[in-house]
Order: sequence, then C-alpha cells, then structure tokens
Amino acid sequence: MKDHICSTGCNHFSHLNDPDLLAEFTEARHSLRANISGTKASGKAGLGGVTYRPLPSKKAGENVSHYYVPANKDTVHWGYFSKSMEPLVKLESGDYATMEAVTHHSFDDYERMIQGDPGVEGIFHWDAESKAIDRRGAGPMDHPVGAGGGMGVHVCTGPIYVNGAEPGDVLEVRIIDTMQRPSANPDYRGKSFGVNVAANWGLQYNNLITEPKQREVITLYEVDATGAQTTARAVYNYRWASQTDPRGRVHPTIDYPGIPVDRSKIKLNYDVLKGYEIPVRPHFGMITVAPAESDMVSSNPPSYTGGNFDNWRTGKGSTCFFPVAVPGAMFSIGDPHASQGDAELCGTAIECSLTGLFQFILHKKADLPGTKLYGLDYPLLETESELVVHGFSSPNYLKEFAGAADPAAAIKGSLDTAMTDAFNKTRRFFMDTRNLSEDEAISLISISVDFGVTQVVDGNWGVHAIIQKDIFPKK
Repeated sequence: MKDHICSTGCNHFSHLNDPDLLAEFTEARHSLRANISGTKASGKAGLGGVTYRPLPSKKAGENVSHYYVPANKDTVHWGYFSKSMEPLVKLESGDYATMEAVTHHSFDDYERMIQGDPGVEGIFHWDAESKAIDRRGAGPMDHPVGAGGGMGVHVCTGPIYVNGAEPGDVLEVRIIDTMQRPSANPDYRGKSFGVNVAANWGLQYNNLITEPKQREVITLYEVDATGAQTTARAVYNYRWASQTDPRGRVHPTIDYPGIPVDRSKIKLNYDVLKGYEIPVRPHFGMITVAPAESDMVSSNPPSYTGGNFDNWRTGKGSTCFFPVAVPGAMFSIGDPHASQGDAELCGTAIECSLTGLFQFILHKKADLPGTKLYGLDYPLLETESELVVHGFSSPNYLKEFAGAADPAAAIKGSLDTAMTDAFNKTRRFFMDTRNLSEDEAISLISISVDFGVTQVVDGNWGVHAIIQKDIFPKK
C-alpha cells in the first residue's frame, strides 16, 4: 500500500521550496503587482493581467511554471461555478499559481477595504450608469433583487484548468502560503481589514434576546497586513439599515452581495469588544473544483467537489484533495477569511481579502488504488498532523435535487444527516484505504476521531471528522 501523500515541505517535488518562487511571493506581499518579472498570458487571461514565467529546472525533464492571477473585473466570477466557463489559465501538474481573492463584503467599509485599490474598485464599481459585474449569483438575470439574484454571493477568482485532469482523477492543491491584502488607502498603511456580519442567514437571527430583534450587525476588524501581529481587534460595529442600490432597488436586509452602503444611514459604535484579541488564522472559506451536474451552480452550498465548506484549517501549510468531476477540474477560490470558529455561527467569519500561493498536483485514477485517495468523492483536507473528512447534510445536493428549480434552496440543513455522512465517509476511508474491517473501523472512529461542526450557515450544513495521523502504524 502506498501510504505516503506529499504535503507541504515534501522534497518529492523539487520546486516546493524554490527560492525564486518564494521571492516572487515575497514581492507580492509588498506590492500585489500583477506582473512580477513574468510574461503576459494570452487571451482573456492576458487582458486580466495574468502573467507567468518558468522556474529554473532542477531535475532533468522537469518543466514547472508560476502564474500570477490578480483579482479584478476580468478574472473573477461572482456567486457561481460553471464547468463551461473559459478558464483563465491552463497549467500542468506541478505548476504554481499565486491567486488573489477578494471578499464580497468589501463594500461594508469602502474607505478601508476598496478605496485606492484598482482591482477591488473595478470589481465593485456600481453607479446609476454602470455595474462592472452585473451577474451576482446563479439565479436569473432579471431577478427582483438584482442580476443573478444573489443566489451565490462569493467573488470567485478563476477558474484554473489543469491539463490532463479527467473525471475520476483527484486534484491535490497545496496551500504554500497566504498573505493579507493590505488596505490601499494611505490613511491605513500597513493595515488590513475584514468584517464579521451577524446576518439574516445566521443561526442567531431568529433567536435574539435583546431589541431590536432580527437585526443584522456588521463588526469591522483590523489585522496587521505585514503578518507581524497574529491577532485581530474590533474597530467598530453598526446595524444594517435599509439601503437603496444605484438601480433604485431597496434592500431592507443583506439580500444581495456588494450593495454600496450609504454611511449616512448607519451609526458607528466604537465601544465594542474592548481589549479582546482574536487569533488570526487566514484561510479560504471557498476552495473548489467545478461540479458536473449543472452548468450554473450557486457558490453558497458546499458539495462533493468542495466549494463553500468553510473549514478554517484550509490555510498555509494545508493540502486539499478534490475529486475531479469535469475535464480540467476548473479550480476556483473565494470567500477569504482572517479568522473563523467552527460553525461560523452568525453567518460569516472575519471576511477579508487574501492572496494565496498554491501548487497543483494531479493524481490519475489508475494510480489511486492503495492510496489515501482511493474512492475519494468529497473534499479531503490534510494538515501536518491531521486528515479531515467532510460530511454534509446533502453529500451531492445537485444530484439529489436535480429536478428542483433551485437545488440549493431544496437542501434541508441538518446536523443529523451531516454527522451520518461524516461517519459513513470516515468508516469507508478506514476500510478502503487502511484495509480495516468494519468493526475495526467503528472502534477506531469512536476512540480516536474528533467530529466537529464545520458550518451551519451555508444551507448544506457540514460536520468534519479529524483523524490524527499519528494513530497509523509506524513503519
């Protein structure tokens, strides 16, 4: 049995710790430049500022490239995944990509999170005359609340096409590093900001005990953009007040992403969470390949191909494995977070903008038997010490509710079914990849595996199973 799965720091791929690659990412930390000594990519990718350059070869026959994918109106898709989109990049297994991800909550504080940043300004541009990105969500373009209906809310960067990826394969995505996107406003130099939104889709919304009830509250957090400080602090909060968008639609609640907030309608409260320090653990709440079942899929509910599964462990040093469902895999990221607790209870994490450095490794179907990836039909997360199996209320809601007008709305969020799914997958993992009997697997699960609530706010609720790698037999 082939037990080894490469992880961050493994020397099986000679460029994993390549100094030139890391130097490029270090430069990106300071400048967020789209062109870092690279060649402009062709087609749509080039128009979007995507660049690439080969890395010096250290092994005979090896050809590895690094791509830089900025976030701007030409490189993002808002609120949906699609297997038929034109990819930004076609890369080879072993290649790297530095990808910028922008939070869909940036307009909750324009001054700190948008102003002066050309990429983010372009994405969020919306006035009476024009709207840079009209479709926001997988819904109809004539939806009453806006094009796309907000049926999917995340600003997604991508997709990236992996040459040779076919249904039945597994795509390994290594998160080599992350960085906070600094505020471009010179008044906040060296700082980064994110917001936590206690929203109408949060578990607390219908269970508040103080007036006014069913309120939505935005709390702004400050983070050190240099990474020198590892905690975030609250700056202020405010209650959502009914907003009118540039096309005259009224939004009494947060029912559509990227609504410009009229500051004259809100009241900032700076007396909030004084003295509290929140550990920063940057990660991508939404990381995914495209599903096969539908051509236009909401970014909100997670599914077997990943998506918005909101596990705070998907940060620097972790590795994600996804079952490939469509040719090229079609990889995207979004929903970047500065920090989140398991469950993401009130509706969001600290929603901020991040940049990540990723490496892509393709595992062909024929090579999977006898490895930890055999039979993989869900997103598997690996850290230095853990394997994390993800269960959902509806493991494949697109298939289960294929006849529904809106499959995402048909999901019944339930921790019962999510827990059962997590157990079933963990049992199968031990039986199929470790050759344990069912009785052995059940005993091992009960005495060594920790189950946690991943999230209860994305429609398709999640339970994850954490397997400590040190329980496996030593060789």
